[in-house]
Amino acid sequence: MNPITYIEAGDVTGALYHSRDQGRAFIAGGTNLIDLMKEQVARPQALVDINGLALADIVAGADGGLLLGATARNADTAYHPLVRAGYPLLTAAILAGASPQIRNMASNGGNLLQRTRCHYFYDLATVCNKRAPGSGCAAIGGLTRQHAILGASDHCIATHPSDMCVALAALEAVVHVESADGARRIAFADFHRLPGDHPELDTTLAPGELITHIALPPAANFAAHSAYLKFRDRASYAFALVSVAAMLDVGDDGVVRAARLALGGVAHKPWRVPLAEAALVGRRAEPAAFAHAAELLLASAQGQGGNDFKITMARRAVIRALEQALDGTHDNSHEFTGKEPT
Repeated sequence: MNPITYIEAGDVTGALYHSRDQGRAFIAGGTNLIDLMKEQVARPQALVDINGLALADIVAGADGGLLLGATARNADTAYHPLVRAGYPLLTAAILAGASPQIRNMASNGGNLLQRTRCHYFYDLATVCNKRAPGSGCAAIGGLTRQHAILGASDHCIATHPSDMCVALAALEAVVHVESADGARRIAFADFHRLPGDHPELDTTLAPGELITHIALPPAANFAAHSAYLKFRDRASYAFALVSVAAMLDVGDDGVVRAARLALGGVAHKPWRVPLAEAALVGRRAEPAAFAHAAELLLASAQGQGGNDFKITMARRAVIRALEQALDGTHDNSHEFTGKEPT
């Protein structure tokens, strides 16, 4: 057992002060970090508890968007009336993930920082460049059913596990962070990294930076036509083999005015290709246009043998998700057991 120092932070300034030394980690819900510590994959010397920070509110933004506090729980976010009304895609994505118990505990900021659920990453008996840079990737040539078909490298073929992040990518969220050097904002497309030569780095956060909020821009034009579709090995408590966040802005004439598409379960980060979205604009919302967008979104897909099926699955999933979005947003929040906001 490794000795751990536990520190309760009372405000953001205190949290940043206590995190200044190496070997310290922020903790909110702890639904991923504690798992990593149990498996000895993560070994922080100190945990800085940020649950006491005033970062749990979900409020309307001055620009007509929404501001999600980093320590707000996933369930509270999914069931919040402002999220359900204006961002039903986010509600659907959150409720597709994990279990009610985990959603009641997991925080919004922590969801962004989930480590990959690659079984080789969790297995200390295997080599893994994410755990030990330069040691190799046991997944390459191994069991690859859950692994990447897009954006992978010779050093890592892991996938990002979040459902919430796929929706946030499609919504073009902005991540607010603070550090001892000041505050900055990170476009969601730039927040997570592809593995490249440094798969040990999952995000573009600098050491000591703390996520404080997630900003959602106005999305009223998409609220009526969005869908989150997830394919997995069992009906619940399973990570996506392929997931799709689809949003359409369609005119009365059936022509697409704007579109957003993001894939999950297929890459080291939520996968978007602006060219695929642009190809839908100005075309009638119909299967042929959806199929063309799917081809563009997956143009660079490459299987690892055991996950080749994902390429076909992803193409079909994109088409189906767009068809579902065209039919109209479905409020799925009543289909899940969760903690209603008080």
